[in-house]
Amino acid sequence: MFTGIIQAVGKIGAMEARGGDVRLYVKTGILKMDDVRLGDSIATNGVCLTVVELPGDGFWADVSRESIDRTCFRFAKVGATVNLEKSLTPETRMGGHLVTGHVDGIGEVVSRRDDARSIKFTIRAPSQLAKYIAEKGSICIDGTSLTVNGVSGANFEINIIPHTAKETVIGGYQVGTQVNLEVDLIARYLERLMLGEKAADPEAGSGLDLAKLRDNGFA
Repeated sequence: MFTGIIQAVGKIGAMEARGGDVRLYVKTGILKMDDVRLGDSIATNGVCLTVVELPGDGFWADVSRESIDRTCFRFAKVGATVNLEKSLTPETRMGGHLVTGHVDGIGEVVSRRDDARSIKFTIRAPSQLAKYIAEKGSICIDGTSLTVNGVSGANFEINIIPHTAKETVIGGYQVGTQVNLEVDLIARYLERLMLGEKAADPEAGSGLDLAKLRDNGFA
C-alpha cells in the first residue's frame, strides 16, 4: 500500500525483454534505499513493482504482461522520468489517500492552462472508469494522490500547485500525455459489494446504477 505522496523522481535506466515481458531498471536518484530489501514494493509511476535486484543506485523489477497491457509501461523508454514512492509503514503519515499501486487504466491529458501559480489539467479517463471519479474525490495519477476539482462526462480537472509540479513528473505533462490512473479504492469495493450474492454470477455486470444507489440510500 502507498499514500500517493511522491518521495522522488527517478529515471528508467534500462529495459530488457524477458520471455514475453520486461525486466526494468530504475535509477532512484535522491530516494533513500538503505531500508529497501529484495521483495519490497516501490510504486513507479503508480505501478506497484517488486524489487528483485539492488545494484546500489536503483532497483530492478519484473513488469508482467498484465502491467504492460494495462499501464503506460507499454510506452516506456529508457531515459523517461518516473514518480517513486516506497510502500508505507505503520509510522507513515497519511498525507494523500490509500493507494494500492494497481492501475485501473490509462488517461490522456486533453488541456493544460495556467491559473495564477497553479496549473490546471483536464484529463480524459477511459469511459469505463468515469463512474468512479467524483468531484472533490481522490484519484491517483502516475502514483500521485490528487483531488478531482470538477467532472464532465469522462473528463475531469485537477489543480497542480508549484510544489507538486516541481517534485513530480506532472509538471512536464502536455496535451496528449498518457497517464496511469487508479480510482479510489472505496469506489471499486462499493460497486462489487452492492452486487451481493450476484457477485458470483459472471453475467451480473456491475449492478451499480442510479436506481440501485437510490434504493440503498446513496442518492
